[in-house]
Amino acid sequence: MTQGQDSLFSADDPAARIAALRREIEHRSYQYYALDNPTISDGAFDSLMADLRALEAAHPELVTPDSPTQRVGGYVGEQFAPVVHEQRMYSLDNAMDLGELDAWMERVREACGGSLPPLCCELKIDGSSIALTYEDDLLARAATRGDGTTGEDVTVNMRTVRDVPLRLREEARAAIAPGVGGLELRGEVYMPKKSFELLNVAAVSDGRQPFANPRNAAAGSLRQKDARITQNRDLSTFMYAIADERALAVDGQWELLQWLREAGFHVNPDVRLCESAEEVRDFCRVAIERRDALPYEIDGVVVKVNAFSRQRALGFTSRAPRWAIAFKFPPEEKTTLLRDITVQVGRTGALTPVAELEPVVVAGSTVARATLHNLDEVHRKDVRVGDTVIVRKAGDVIPEVLGPVLSLRSPEARLWEMPSVCPSCGSPVVRDAGEVAFRCISIDCPAQALERLLHWASRGALDIDGMGEEIVSRLVESGRVSDVADYYSLSEEELASLDMGRVKADGEPVRLGHTVAKKLVAAIEASKGRPFARMLFGLGIRHVGKTTAEAIASALRTMDALAAAGEDELAAIDGVGPKIAHGLWLFMRTPDNLSVIERLRAAGVTMAEEDLGPGEAAPQVLAGLTFVLTGTLAASGMTRDEAASRLKAMGAKVSGSVSKKTSFVVAGEAAGSKYDKAVSLGVPVLDEAALLHLLETGEVPREV
Repeated sequence: MTQGQDSLFSADDPAARIAALRREIEHRSYQYYALDNPTISDGAFDSLMADLRALEAAHPELVTPDSPTQRVGGYVGEQFAPVVHEQRMYSLDNAMDLGELDAWMERVREACGGSLPPLCCELKIDGSSIALTYEDDLLARAATRGDGTTGEDVTVNMRTVRDVPLRLREEARAAIAPGVGGLELRGEVYMPKKSFELLNVAAVSDGRQPFANPRNAAAGSLRQKDARITQNRDLSTFMYAIADERALAVDGQWELLQWLREAGFHVNPDVRLCESAEEVRDFCRVAIERRDALPYEIDGVVVKVNAFSRQRALGFTSRAPRWAIAFKFPPEEKTTLLRDITVQVGRTGALTPVAELEPVVVAGSTVARATLHNLDEVHRKDVRVGDTVIVRKAGDVIPEVLGPVLSLRSPEARLWEMPSVCPSCGSPVVRDAGEVAFRCISIDCPAQALERLLHWASRGALDIDGMGEEIVSRLVESGRVSDVADYYSLSEEELASLDMGRVKADGEPVRLGHTVAKKLVAAIEASKGRPFARMLFGLGIRHVGKTTAEAIASALRTMDALAAAGEDELAAIDGVGPKIAHGLWLFMRTPDNLSVIERLRAAGVTMAEEDLGPGEAAPQVLAGLTFVLTGTLAASGMTRDEAASRLKAMGAKVSGSVSKKTSFVVAGEAAGSKYDKAVSLGVPVLDEAALLHLLETGEVPREV
C-alpha cells in the first residue's frame, strides 16, 4: 500500500471512501494494463479490491455499474442479441509477400500525388474482433464483429476482461468532439499463449476437447453464456481503431493510439510511424523474427495510411479500405519426427496416406497429423518413416509435409508402400489404370461409411450444423448410425446420452448432453428441406459433384425419374457424359442404395426439385451473363451454392474462375484471389447488397 493510502480508509463518509478506493484501483489498473508498468504488488492490489467489496457490501446503495467490483457477475444469458455497428467493420486486403506490399504502397503513392504519406505499422493480433461503445464515458455495449454490419452483444462477458476500462479516464475526455453521444472503439480480444496452454491442459484433464488455437479459444470464451466462464479464461485486448474518427480531436492513426492509451485502453506497444517504404519493410521483417518470442499470437502486420484526411480521400472498395493492408506472414515451418504413415479411407474408397507426427506447434496450434495426398507424392518427396520432416500449414490452416531433412535422415528410416488390403475392412485394394488413387472395393467398408456420413452432413450437402467428426465417429462406434438414413431416427435422449469416449476428472464418462443434442435434432430436421440437388450430392455418388448434381436435378426433376433413367438418357445431360452416367446407373440399381433412399423418402427428405406452377417459369433475365462468387455471404446467410443456384435459375452461368469473359464477380466477406484478379482484369465487382438487389429485382447493374 502506498504512502497516504491510510487516509482512504479513515474517512467517516462511506461514499468518499468508496470513491477514493475506486480512483486508486482505476489508477493502478491503468498503470498495469495501459502502461505495462505495474507499481504495486498483486497482493496489495487484491487488498484494495477486498476493502472496496467490503464497503460496497455494507452500503449496496452506493454500488455503480462502473465500479471495479462489477466486472465479476453470475449472469447467464439466454442468447446474444444482435448489435448494428455504427459503421461497417471492414476486412482488410492481404499482401502475401513483400512484393505485394510494395505494390500496395506504390498504388498509395500514386493516389497521393506521387509522394508516399506516413504509414502506421501495427502487429496483426490473431484474436477475435470486438467493438466497444462508450456513452457518457461509461462502457455501454460490447459487440463481436459478426458479418461486419451486425454483431452479437457480449457486453456482460467483456465487462469481466480486466484491461477493458469501464469508464474512460478523465484525462482523455477533452479530445471528444462536442455533441458526440457515444464512441464506438475497436480492437482485438486475444488469449495469451501461456493461458491457452493451461486452458487446454485443464480441458484434457476434464475429458473435454481442447481448443485448436488461441484465436478459437478467445472467440469461444467471448461467447460463453455464463460470464463467470469468460472471467476465468484470462482474456486480454489490444485496442486500435474508432468507428468515426471525426468524434475525436485527433488527426491520424498514431495520435489515435496515443489517445486510446491515455483513455485507459491496452494498446500494443509494437507500433511504428514510418516515413518510407523501407521502414515499413524493416518493421515487417523484424515482426517475423520476433513472432515466436511474443506472449501472444500474431499472423502479420497491418499497415495504414496515418492521416485520417488521407484515409477519407482514398476511401473503400466494396470489401476493404484502400488505405490499409494486412501483410501476411509466410507460412510458419517447423521440423518434427515422422513416426509412421497410416492410411485414411475416404467415402469413395480412396486410400490417402497420412503422416503421424511427433506433435509440434505450428502457427498457433498443435499438429500431430498431416496428409501426404497419395503414394506418388510420398515417393516424389522421398518421405520415409523415421525421417525428420518439415511441416507447415498451407494458408495457416491445413497441415502439410514439405519434405524430409536429408541431413538428419536416420539409417533406420524406411520406405513406405501402399498396403494391399484395406486397413479398415481387410478387402483387396485396387488401382485402376490411369488413376493416382488406390481404392477399397468393398461397399461394406466401415471407414467409407464414416466418410459418407460426414459428407452428407457437410455444409455443401445437407448441412447438419454441429454433426462433426467426433460425434459421427461415436455414433458409428456405438452402432446407432450406419448409413445416412439413420440420422433421421435419432432422438434427443439418444443423442444426449452418447458416450464421447472421454472421462471427467471424477472418472464419469463425458456425455454429449441435452443442449447439444437439442440443437442437433433441430439441424437434422432442417436438413430434410434442402434442395434435391444437394441431396443428390450428399449421397456421395462417385464423380457427382455439386455442379453435376445440379445439372441432374434440373434435367430429371425427381428421384423417381433418376431411378428410371437409362445410361444414354443420363449421358445426354449437360456435364454428365458416359463415365458418370454409368456410375449413376449402377448406383441406382444397387439394392442397398435404393433401400437407403426409400428410408430417406419416408423420413421426409426432399426427393424432387421444387417446380414452379403453370406460367411461373423463372424469367431468364441473366441469360448470357457469367458470374463468379468469392468470399462469404455473411449478411444474407446464403451459402455460395445457394446464391449460385438462384443465379442459374435466372439464366446465368456460374463459373469457378475469373477471366475477361466474366460479366460480374460477387465478392463477399474475406474474398480471395478471385477478387484481386477481377480488379486486375477490370471485371465489375458486386458486393453482397448488390447481389441481393439483383436477385430480388432482376435488374442488372449498369455501373459498379
